[in-house]
Amino acid sequence: MKKVLILHGPNINLVGEREPGIYGKESFADINHEIEQWAQELGLSCEIYQSNSEGGLIDKLQEMRTECDGVVINAGAYTHYSYALRDAIASLVIPCVEVHFSNIHGRDEFRSKSVIAPVCVGQVSGFGKYSYRLAMLGLKPLL
Repeated sequence: MKKVLILHGPNINLVGEREPGIYGKESFADINHEIEQWAQELGLSCEIYQSNSEGGLIDKLQEMRTECDGVVINAGAYTHYSYALRDAIASLVIPCVEVHFSNIHGRDEFRSKSVIAPVCVGQVSGFGKYSYRLAMLGLKPLL
């Protein structure tokens, strides 16, 4: 069975509490449970990890680079300025899809620029928690 790393960046652990008009009202735990169910429906296994630390995300990518077949990453604010995270994704030999709950192109101007998008195979944004499902659907044929 192919394995996907689901990587949540800073503040994603507060989904359901912070800005529910943008990020929804479901808890982080409930969304992760659904992600696990979607992966199972697609015939995938997944490991879910969250860190508010840029280094924690990079360490997890490096640790899992040979244990996973693909990555789905919501890098949060790191999307817009973390060249270190970009370089970590670029060093992978497995495909990575960038996801966001909100439509980053329809929000503040600074959010429309992603420094990680050029090293990802695709980007899904604006579909709330379903962005993760769509990312896994798109990723599966590449694994």
